[in-house]
Amino acid sequence: MTEISGMAATETGFVVVNDSADEEPRRRIFFLDADCAVVRTVRYPTRPRDTEDLAVDAQGALWVADIGDNNRSRQTVALWKLPPGGRRPVLHRMTYPDGPHDAEALLMAGDGRPIIVTKQGGAAGLYAPTGDLKPGLTVPLERVGQVSLPGTTTSNPFSFLGRAVVTGAAMAPDGGRVVLRTYADAFEFDVVNGDVITALTRGTPRITPLPDEPQGESITYSRDGRFLLTVSETADQPPGTKPTILRYPVPAVAPASQPPTTGAPTAAAAGGPRAERERTSLLGVVGVVGLGLFIAGLLGMARSRRNGQR
Repeated sequence: MTEISGMAATETGFVVVNDSADEEPRRRIFFLDADCAVVRTVRYPTRPRDTEDLAVDAQGALWVADIGDNNRSRQTVALWKLPPGGRRPVLHRMTYPDGPHDAEALLMAGDGRPIIVTKQGGAAGLYAPTGDLKPGLTVPLERVGQVSLPGTTTSNPFSFLGRAVVTGAAMAPDGGRVVLRTYADAFEFDVVNGDVITALTRGTPRITPLPDEPQGESITYSRDGRFLLTVSETADQPPGTKPTILRYPVPAVAPASQPPTTGAPTAAAAGGPRAERERTSLLGVVGVVGLGLFIAGLLGMARSRRNGQR
């Protein structure tokens, strides 16, 4: 589990997925207990392409977002649905209305409609299915909006590139907040009446810096909604580096233009002097078009150095 790309907290632990489908043992949905030991795995019935995020709907079903497309060459993307206690996820295919997109973030709206957030410089696109998802049917997506994140100066391995693209998303357990993350920061939006699209397109987020995470792609809420939980890929880190879940207090309600009052890292973890960040080891088992293309190209190169071209 060196390339964890999606995570959700459960009542008893966590669920995680890898973003690499190149090696067969990685192609699993991994269920972990509170100590991060693997207690169950679920295989996909067919080979996934690039699983990048996951979300849990109001009925407790798990949705795995097979939406990664570094080279922007896929004709379809997909969501895998695993009912509570299920043994076999079901594939649902979708297609973009305006050509392929790379994406790494998935949200479930209050009405159960999945929302894909694209990974691109400038404004990230929001896409949702035009109808109900059904096995064996390719459902068109529609562009339902875009989200522009405030600029920050948070330190991260990819410099300004890492502050520009969305790599993960999650909804709070009570449905009243959603969070998007980049390689550098988390942006939390308030949601009214389950309207996630309005929250993202018109809301002002609160910012939690996530400084110097190795390659942070995953984010979720703790089950009580009091903390943001993140985990990084560790494929390019020194030998023996273990994936580690990090815990950040949810920021106080304040506009993004004001300095956050909670959620900064500890000095030992990432150089910050004051706030709190707790670690739980996974125990080793586990905008302009030119700028947008430039960012996409460099990030694709960063991913390709480990995974090869998909």
